[in-house]
Amino acid sequence: MNFVDELRWRGMLHDIMPGTEDQLNSGMTAGYLGFDPTSDSLHVGSLAQIMTLIHFQRAGHKPVALVGGATGMVGDPSGKSAERNLLDETTLNHNVACIHAQLEKFLDFNTGANSAVMVNNYDWFKNFSFLEFIRDVGKYITVNYMMSKDSVKNRLEGGMSFTEFSYQLVQGYDFYYLWKNHGVKLQLGGSDQWGNIVTGTELIRKKDGGEAHAITTQLIKKADGTKFGKTESGNIWLDPKKTSPYKFYQFWLNASDADVKNWIRVFSMKGKEEIEALEQQQDEAPHLRVLQKTLAEEITIRVHSKEDYEQALKSSEILFGKATKENLEQLTDTQLLDIFDGVPTFAISKDKLSAGISILDVLAQETSILPSKGETKKLVSANGIAVNLEKFADVNGMLNADNLINGKYIIVKKGKKDFNLIIAE
Repeated sequence: MNFVDELRWRGMLHDIMPGTEDQLNSGMTAGYLGFDPTSDSLHVGSLAQIMTLIHFQRAGHKPVALVGGATGMVGDPSGKSAERNLLDETTLNHNVACIHAQLEKFLDFNTGANSAVMVNNYDWFKNFSFLEFIRDVGKYITVNYMMSKDSVKNRLEGGMSFTEFSYQLVQGYDFYYLWKNHGVKLQLGGSDQWGNIVTGTELIRKKDGGEAHAITTQLIKKADGTKFGKTESGNIWLDPKKTSPYKFYQFWLNASDADVKNWIRVFSMKGKEEIEALEQQQDEAPHLRVLQKTLAEEITIRVHSKEDYEQALKSSEILFGKATKENLEQLTDTQLLDIFDGVPTFAISKDKLSAGISILDVLAQETSILPSKGETKKLVSANGIAVNLEKFADVNGMLNADNLINGKYIIVKKGKKDFNLIIAE
């Protein structure tokens, strides 16, 4: 498999430095890509870069994952509107360890000549004095060269610190160090990293007369202009403690038709013919959402597990399918609260419920699910109320502790889609 051709047909390729394909075609090439350690988990935005390294390794090349323990202390101005907060060493070390554990799920670190390697640039910067840095690095790159980069020009009007201004020198030295000490001849990154990457190739050329190469990939965007990988509740993380597998699955399942046609090529491991066949099915019957379902299944299994995918599927059926009370009773508290996150939530006295309360009082007085007992009667009589996914048609009926899921929850559905969560306290 040709790595560059793979990126091209998937729509991932953005820029490539002349001579790069010749280098890749000459044999196994070590190439590195940097990851930001400002959190203890990567997110779906990072997943596009992980896919780049997966394809790189599958093409027979050696991926080097650099976690920026040093650059995380500086802050990259590329694409940013403000300077980031700087992290202390303890936090960074924790984040680096967590990211390493996540990358091991995607890359082969163990076997073969092209097994993946992880490096931390703090290891070569921690004892590098400021005077040594400006003597051994700074003198090779002119201020005019640095000022010409978009990452600098776009921030000059609002002002940028010397710390941020120096970032491209720090990243440039990363490339030089890896080229010099680890035989790395290629840097990979998002399109916003081009300026930083070519600063590295320039440093290698000027300092040692060497040659290095660069490839950048397209930044993932959403068709509606909103930021990829973010929802109303924040980032979509790879760590299940930060974003549950259910919410992760829902993120991909809810992709728009316009977005999923791009995302299936970027994030799926399926080949060209299989993806084109799926795209044709989507065009012929878009209401079946074949691409969304296929991508959500594949990526949830890859990032989490088959069991997590199957549970996410069951959880989705509770909201949109033919699930029963028994399905609700199989959920943990965390899973149940994930599914009903964002629905109207009401508290009710557990003591009152234990004694028994009429359905009319629960819906119209103890909560405000319905505005009045009269409205409640009408809806109950018309089979418009379900309690714990079971129709409740008795206007004289009572709710009690037996109706509690996990001893504390009651799910009330009004009409076809209007869910409400009652929590007994």
